[in-house]
Amino acid sequence: MAGLLHKNSPLRIFFFSVLFSLTLFGVSIFELGLNVLPVLITLVVIEVTFSFENAIINAKVLTKLNQFWQTMFLTIGILIAIFGMRIVFPILIVSLASGLSWQNVLDLALNNPDEYSTQLSEAYPLIAGFGGGFLSMLGFSFFLDKNKNVHWFKRLEKFALKFSTPWMPAILSAALVGLFAILPQNEHPRDTIMAGAVGIVTFMVIHGLSDYFGKLEEKSLAKKAKNAKIGGFAGLLTFLYLEVLDASFSLDGVIGAFAITDQVILIAVGLGIGAIWVRSMTVYMVRRGTLSNYKYLEHGAHYTVLVLALTMFVSELYHIPEFIAGVIGISLIASSIINSKTKV
Repeated sequence: MAGLLHKNSPLRIFFFSVLFSLTLFGVSIFELGLNVLPVLITLVVIEVTFSFENAIINAKVLTKLNQFWQTMFLTIGILIAIFGMRIVFPILIVSLASGLSWQNVLDLALNNPDEYSTQLSEAYPLIAGFGGGFLSMLGFSFFLDKNKNVHWFKRLEKFALKFSTPWMPAILSAALVGLFAILPQNEHPRDTIMAGAVGIVTFMVIHGLSDYFGKLEEKSLAKKAKNAKIGGFAGLLTFLYLEVLDASFSLDGVIGAFAITDQVILIAVGLGIGAIWVRSMTVYMVRRGTLSNYKYLEHGAHYTVLVLALTMFVSELYHIPEFIAGVIGISLIASSIINSKTKV
């Protein structure tokens, strides 16, 4: 019994997710009827599929933070993930793209979901540009890190490291943004460039400051205790980085959700439940040391990040079914897990 209640026990880690899910499922069925159950389950699957690689990357970052900021990520961070990134952030994007006030956009979301869905789709060039720019920076930064000494596809990754410089991820990401902006099929080149640049700069500023203050914190902590974790201002910046990362992963899920239902509240509930499960998976990986047990898991997640970034750019030109990126991502992550076990 004591083992089941241990902080590393799957039962304890996933208990809140189960309780949260059952509560929201129950309230939704009571208010809207049993017919909403398959819709909610589909939305949860969409969120988990789109954000599974996010859980892996979060776990890597979270291991560096002290207990306070880990707790903040799993409490305040969950509220931001559900209400901020899956409700407020899309409304803000639509407001910026359409010129409507956020009050008008909120009214559309609640009372005219068809029009809100249309406005959200029209704002997609901004969403894709920002998400593509930010996620491409994340992927390239991982594979062009000279300190990376574990390689999954050895020839490819070692070859990439030959071109590693501090500015190379930004150069490659900017080139990718520019390439898709100048293609004749792109009807919104200005939006692609502007949003892509914001995504790249956002990553550089938040990640750069977090890394800088994190190193200062590590030096300070090294004098006090071995294996001490990052906190303070560096912890705050890392927390903000994780939330922006979550936003980049969640936007495609929000848009894809409108193919399932036009009820904004139902979308928020379904994606919110999925977000809780993603956070629980993050905690599980941190406490069980999953990343150290599966040495290529990070690689699979970051290849998936690059695929998702590319998919966001391409989808500005052609319609790509949402499930394709999800299937490719799950396949890459599953392959990385299998290879981690077979190449021990």
